[in-house]
Amino acid sequence: MLLSDLQNKTLINMADGKNIGNIVDVKMDEQTGNIISLIVEENKRGFSFSSKNGASEIRWENIKKIGEDVILVNMHERV
Repeated sequence: MLLSDLQNKTLINMADGKNIGNIVDVKMDEQTGNIISLIVEENKRGFSFSSKNGASEIRWENIKKIGEDVILVNMHERV
């Protein structure tokens, strides 16, 4: 899967069904190549993180399902 494939999917918070925001980047482990977290530009109308620059991280462990059109995220487990 390419980063562009992830960026085209809608991030949905499983707790309330709201759109979280848009994926703008990923953080990867340099040694293993595994994804650590998704960098998300927040949806101004939806869920709000505490962040200074309008972008936040969603830990990879909080991603519960990647579907054809959406990514389901469990926000109760965010770091």
